[in-house]
Amino acid sequence: MSAYIPHTPVLLKESVDYLVTDPDGIYIDATLGGGGHTAEILSRLSGKGRLFGLDQDAEAHKAAADRIGSDERFTPVSGNFGYLKTLIPPEHHGKITGILYDLGVSTHQIKEAERGFSFQNEGPLDMRMSELTGTSAHQVVNEYSYEKLRDIIFHYGEERFSREIAKEIISRRPLETTAELKDAVSSVVFGKHKVKSIARVFQGIRIEVNRELDVLKDTLNQAIELLAEDGRIVAISYHSLEDRIVKNFFKSGNESGKVEKDFYGNPLNPLKPLTRNIITPSDQEIKANPASRSAKLRVAEKIGGDQ
Repeated sequence: MSAYIPHTPVLLKESVDYLVTDPDGIYIDATLGGGGHTAEILSRLSGKGRLFGLDQDAEAHKAAADRIGSDERFTPVSGNFGYLKTLIPPEHHGKITGILYDLGVSTHQIKEAERGFSFQNEGPLDMRMSELTGTSAHQVVNEYSYEKLRDIIFHYGEERFSREIAKEIISRRPLETTAELKDAVSSVVFGKHKVKSIARVFQGIRIEVNRELDVLKDTLNQAIELLAEDGRIVAISYHSLEDRIVKNFFKSGNESGKVEKDFYGNPLNPLKPLTRNIITPSDQEIKANPASRSAKLRVAEKIGGDQ
């Protein structure tokens, strides 16, 4: 296991300012990572506060433990946030004050070549965020049909040259490394947008490997059940597909974005968006941490029974 590469927490003050409304409350950091947001949350809690830190990456847990140390208010939990209800003890269901999601891939996962997330460092075609995940990028690249590979690159990668890229990948099979995948894309896409196209292809395959969009929908639905009345969800997303899901869910309580109504025409949305406009990093933060450039922060609150 290589040394953990620190992940600079994005929109740290803004996200925790919205999240922590009660220093005595119970919180969930659903994306523990290296513990950056976690440490800030703990600094805002009283001795009565409680924080659960979830992550499916064992290396992230070790890094967070080194950063946080021994704190009786903090409970690390190993697992994917798609199983939020199972991972959080039943006695806390309906009592959670706030849940934080910092979506996407950590700096460590990107920069550790063996994980296969980045086209900037040669490594195996893996891209799994956890060793528990079944499908790897190697299987997607080498075993998926042309139609399925094309659709993943187009819908998840939002890449307009998806057909040409899928054909080229299939013609070069078997591909074993991230460098070979990068070369396949580079041979099809030309000009100044080549790097962006490569990044989109890697994004699309990564989303497929980790079922990221399906898992996000699952966890948001579970979050509503875990939250207390007036409890908050704070979500930081990094690409339009994630942000669209979060926006729609906060607006309507479902992924479609359409608010359902009861027999009398009253809206049934269990959430109230608190951020009319998305919150983005300042120029100063982007300069200090270029990886934050695409971050978008949205906040919603569970509607109480008297509203």
